[in-house]
Amino acid sequence: MVPGTKQLRPRAANRQKMYDRILVPTDGSSGSRSVIEHAAGLAETHGATLHGLYVVNTASYASFSMESTWEGIGDMLRKEGSEALEAVESVVGEHIPVETQVTEGSPSRRIVRYAEREGCDLIVMGTHGRGGIDRLLLGSVAERVVRSAEVPVLTVRVGSGD
Repeated sequence: MVPGTKQLRPRAANRQKMYDRILVPTDGSSGSRSVIEHAAGLAETHGATLHGLYVVNTASYASFSMESTWEGIGDMLRKEGSEALEAVESVVGEHIPVETQVTEGSPSRRIVRYAEREGCDLIVMGTHGRGGIDRLLLGSVAERVVRSAEVPVLTVRVGSGD
């Protein structure tokens, strides 16, 4: 060794991975594929399990009467969620472990709760990049998750934001 230089130690083989469980919430939209691909790439790089989550936003349908109509809508939305999660599994393939779940409630709250409950150490989600009055009126699930999650949130912009 040359005097005055540090000897670098090789990395320990048992060093803890940066990400072990990555959560990717999806709404099933066409733009969500790029978000899923991004999350899958991170999962593959870090040897992590990918958690796909679809939240049926029950708050959006609170104005419907509590007849069998809601049950039909709920069934339709859960089916839509299952299809969105099948897309997650097809994008990821068999080389990355995947766990999926459809749940109901406020999307931002359910995403944060799921991440906490399942011990996820990263959330990767899409954002439409809306600004101005659209953001004010529609709100942003991604923004609420960023503000309330205890773990890092990586946002991937989808769509043009127009």
